[in-house]
Amino acid sequence: MLPQDAPILYSFRRCPYAMRARLALLASGIRCEMREIALSQKPDSMLAVSPKGTVPVLVLKDKVLEESLDIMHWAMAQSDPQCWSTAGQSNDAQAQAWVRSCDDEFKKNLDRYKYPNRYALSDGLAHRDMGAQFLLKLNAQLEKTPYLMGGDWCWVDAAIAPFVRQFARTDRDWFDAQAWSALKVWLENFEQSPAYSEVMHKFKVWHQGAKPVAFPATPSMN
Repeated sequence: MLPQDAPILYSFRRCPYAMRARLALLASGIRCEMREIALSQKPDSMLAVSPKGTVPVLVLKDKVLEESLDIMHWAMAQSDPQCWSTAGQSNDAQAQAWVRSCDDEFKKNLDRYKYPNRYALSDGLAHRDMGAQFLLKLNAQLEKTPYLMGGDWCWVDAAIAPFVRQFARTDRDWFDAQAWSALKVWLENFEQSPAYSEVMHKFKVWHQGAKPVAFPATPSMN
């Protein structure tokens, strides 16, 4: 049973931004009312609180969070039982640099690789190769440490892994043929984790008047 003042999360299952937000909420043990949307039919209630119309959107009692990283940091500030925030504190500049590189240049190349027709491109191969440069940097770090900020999975890994997942699934045969073995292990561990299974649970598309649905489905994984 959800409390009446539970946060409301507007989400879309495959969106990497929404995925990173769900990962943080799950790790923090924060239960929300899940409202899975259809991108072609965004609900009026979401647009009323967030006119820009992108997910994720987290509706709190006193404010609305419209950016995935804001949701991640808010969740960690409420509760951080897995010490996600402290794992990157020793080198916060590097943590921020990893995420900035993912969200800026890598995401630009990912979109053009996955959806070349949207950008009037005959194919996305040039952007695949440019995006691969970021993955090579990730692999080099993961050859030194199991996770991006050291020995433990933290918010930086959770922020980046959904985008690497999307890149890998654009052409899995090509991705698997590349010599970035440490990156493959890191991604495989993510995709086989209980947290991944939880955040990728398939919810029915929400509609006005629907019975509230809790995320995560289980009260706590901590």
